[in-house]
Amino acid sequence: MKDNEILAVLQQVKTIALVGASDKPARDSYKVMAFLLAQGYQVIPVSPKLAGETLLGQRVYASLKDIPITIDMVDVFRNSDAAYEVAEEAIAIKAKVLWLQIGVVNHQAEKMAQRAGLNVIMDLCPKIEIRRLGLEKSY
Repeated sequence: MKDNEILAVLQQVKTIALVGASDKPARDSYKVMAFLLAQGYQVIPVSPKLAGETLLGQRVYASLKDIPITIDMVDVFRNSDAAYEVAEEAIAIKAKVLWLQIGVVNHQAEKMAQRAGLNVIMDLCPKIEIRRLGLEKSY
């Protein structure tokens, strides 16, 4: 995906479901969630293990289908094999973007999501891309 396409995605997205959320501050998913919240995105953590709890001030849901609001982007912090199932769920909730984190590569999930009309960004991190593209907001 080209820089201008990534830029457009990051500027259009408002709500992000972060699948594979962790309550451990040392984990990348925790750091990225905190960063995205600080950038003004609404970030909904998804983790069956933490469902019903609060993480960084946000209620945690067990799955994408449990989230009661419209989700623009699904950010995936799961292994590459799990990405296919998450892609199916992202399609089912009518997300616009499937973002697979660094190291998460699943070409079948990518093709399926693209056929369903989703933008797919794979093997990149939104935190890194926001900084690289000069979108970082300082409050």
